[in-house]
Amino acid sequence: MAQFLFRRTVNAVITVFLILVLVFVAARIGGDPVSIMFPDGIDAETQAAFEANLGLDKPVPVQFAYYMLDLAQGEFGNSIHSRESVIDMYMDRLPATLTLASLAFVLSIFMGIGLGLIGALRRDAPSGRLAMTVAFLGYSVPHFVLAILLIFLFGYVLRTLPTVGNSTPYHYVLPAIVLAAGLTAAIARYTRSVLLDVLSEDYVRTARSKGLSDQLVHFKHALPNALIPVVTVLGLQLTSLVSGSLIVEEVFAFRGVGQLLVGSVRDADFPVLQCGVIFFGLAVILINLLVDVLYAVLDPRVRVAS
Repeated sequence: MAQFLFRRTVNAVITVFLILVLVFVAARIGGDPVSIMFPDGIDAETQAAFEANLGLDKPVPVQFAYYMLDLAQGEFGNSIHSRESVIDMYMDRLPATLTLASLAFVLSIFMGIGLGLIGALRRDAPSGRLAMTVAFLGYSVPHFVLAILLIFLFGYVLRTLPTVGNSTPYHYVLPAIVLAAGLTAAIARYTRSVLLDVLSEDYVRTARSKGLSDQLVHFKHALPNALIPVVTVLGLQLTSLVSGSLIVEEVFAFRGVGQLLVGSVRDADFPVLQCGVIFFGLAVILINLLVDVLYAVLDPRVRVAS
């Protein structure tokens, strides 16, 4: 187990380093940041001052060395436009994003497992087919399309829920539903598939032959065993919450880190963009590392194979 964790940790560290290099290179091959930020042009003295402030007046190897040194000290600089500390900007918005992601995660678990149960236990009934249809739609409809539909329905037709910002708890409802849709569909489909396989196992047929009720067989014997592989799939799908938050927060004007990152691209705010890419990259790597560890705990064969 220790060797397995060591290899996974080393892989994660290497991936983090590659992300840092990629962010550094991509920011410079995309063009002169000062020219991008000021497309109409500025005087030479002001441009030189900006380049010196961003460290762009130094040779590329020196820039990379300063870049890595600043990151090691937790220094990401200040926003070009607001002059605020980049770390403070992200930390100010992080609680809202974590709250939204947590709501979406919990919602997707309950809805996904519920739809999967209905789809498996009532697979030949209209309710079972309806459950899988809902799951299919959640999996296939893009986040921004579902968001626009919900905004139109609840914001303009029914006028029951707010659609912009995150100043009240009600502002979290629609973004959480949209963000949970894809994960819900994945959990539902996999729960149904695994549960159908478990229901055909010999021990389930034995339990039924003993005269146990369907409810006892389904929820005491079949479901707990079906949830073990579902847990691993749930972890693998967690990264969809990270990528989905970028779109969801922008569509709903939700003041989270996703909206801040998208805005930095639009505004060509070099330090904010750099920090955001690193933040989301680290989040995905950490999630994948935790999933690897969880999968190894649940299935010891993984440790042997790795």
